[in-house]
Amino acid sequence: MGRVTLQTVADQVGVSRMTVSNAFSKPDQLSAALRKRILAAADELGYVGPDPAGRALARGTSGAVGILLTDSVSYAFTDEVATGFLGAIADEFAPTGVALTLLSTTASEDVVPARDVPLDGAVVYSCDTSSPALAWLVRRSLPLVFVDQLPAPGITSVNVDDRAGAAAAALHLVELGHRRIDIVNKNMHGPFGVVLEPDAELDVDHHDSQQRSPGWLDVDHYVSRQRLLGWLDELGNAGLKSRLVHQPQSNADDGYAAALLLLEQDDPPTALLCFSDVMANGVVRAAESLGLQVPEDLSVVGFDDSPLASRMRPALTTVRQPVVDKGHTAAAALTTMIERARSGADKARARHFLLPTELVVRDSTAPPRPASRRP
Repeated sequence: MGRVTLQTVADQVGVSRMTVSNAFSKPDQLSAALRKRILAAADELGYVGPDPAGRALARGTSGAVGILLTDSVSYAFTDEVATGFLGAIADEFAPTGVALTLLSTTASEDVVPARDVPLDGAVVYSCDTSSPALAWLVRRSLPLVFVDQLPAPGITSVNVDDRAGAAAAALHLVELGHRRIDIVNKNMHGPFGVVLEPDAELDVDHHDSQQRSPGWLDVDHYVSRQRLLGWLDELGNAGLKSRLVHQPQSNADDGYAAALLLLEQDDPPTALLCFSDVMANGVVRAAESLGLQVPEDLSVVGFDDSPLASRMRPALTTVRQPVVDKGHTAAAALTTMIERARSGADKARARHFLLPTELVVRDSTAPPRPASRRP
């Protein structure tokens, strides 16, 4: 037999080409019995269905949504917070049959995924706002949902209350009696690996997130910025000054290196606030390498309440963010926007979802050791 086509199946069943096409693309147009006959004949003949590109063109939809990541795509499979978030998105889209396409910001001269991949919409997850890939998605006028991004006019956004969560973490340490509390944060463009004074570096009023100066732009990622503000809110209320180390990645090695810089100061901290649980894990390792005990000599607080936090020893005090709820909320919002676009309805007003955080106290924090008993 030669090449099997739509017409081959139509001749076999005794129906029109359009009826066969509808069996694949518009099953609601056929009776269940007729569709079953057509699909059985197609299977027998080895016909896999109409060309996907042609079907997408005919329907005016690709059947896929994108998820734009600033970090490499491998990050989606190795970071437990990212995998939890993406799993929640997949669960939300599963009943719809929509495919998920992971997009990196990496591009070559000829191939730009955010420009070239057919999509019905996209989730922009924790991306650098200066990314050319993000600019391409916006230029395509696709339905977009920002997650862990600076909310933008006209675009639906999903954030967790990072500032309140960070403030709760700092207040916890203050109430335990700590007075030397330093910070390990993630930033995108540095300066990295140097000890800074947050107040001088940022030159910002802690209680006004809208007040920015050129120094403020040095903290150029929305989540990092909000967490830093939250920490400084409570530390400032307590009359405390802190030191800060920025690192380029939220990983254990960067946390380890930052902690060594701070712990080897002449007046080392008795507590450290960390951008993430993964960085906190590196901080604990660094303390142990210096012969310090956690929490007796150093209290450590993370952020996220990823599965790592409860696996660590001592179990990590951290701030829980609702990762699964964040994924479900983003996917549900994008689904609604895509459906409205398909139906020709007016574009819905952009919404901002702000999800709560919660301090989870475990075993990595305690009152500071009296000065006379410190190593």
